[in-house]
Amino acid sequence: MGYWKSKVLPKIKKIFEKSGTKKTAAAEACKSFDDSKEEINKDFEAKKNELQPKVIEIYEASSTEIKTLVKEPKEAGLKNSTAVQKFLDELVKIEFPGSKAVCEASSTYGPGLVSGPVLFLFEKVSTFIVTEENEEELPPPTTITTGEEETSGKEKEIVIEEAKKEEVLVMVEEREATEAVAAATEPAKP
Repeated sequence: MGYWKSKVLPKIKKIFEKSGTKKTAAAEACKSFDDSKEEINKDFEAKKNELQPKVIEIYEASSTEIKTLVKEPKEAGLKNSTAVQKFLDELVKIEFPGSKAVCEASSTYGPGLVSGPVLFLFEKVSTFIVTEENEEELPPPTTITTGEEETSGKEKEIVIEEAKKEEVLVMVEEREATEAVAAATEPAKP
């Protein structure tokens, strides 16, 4: 018993204390970032016009994982820490407000432990991206429309709606079939 107390138990405590201190330090980094959010927002608004072309350039050069993470920031998406860290490094190069502190915390503790600040930066980046995509998606205004064009558009809408209904029916039938198989494979409960 003396061996356990003197040799094994201190090593086990040491292992658990390391992860605890890392999480505590990451939480402190997140808290300090939260305290400086107002200042970051002011800097962001002041530099918005300068940053937009740079951010769009970095965004277009990034991987599809980062693009989806920027469009829809989620903690689960921060698992690919190398891609996230690379994107944060690029934001630091263009002096994006708040990116330096987040990049340092992310490189020290990992993006998963400082997810709040990382997602905050991604939300700020997404304000540039959403604006750019909405402008591209808007169709050019048409000046002359004929009756034939309008009916063909309505017919296309009807065909699309019918196709969607068929897909839903197929999905419902597949779900019912899997439920029936699951019910048949379960043993009868007394």
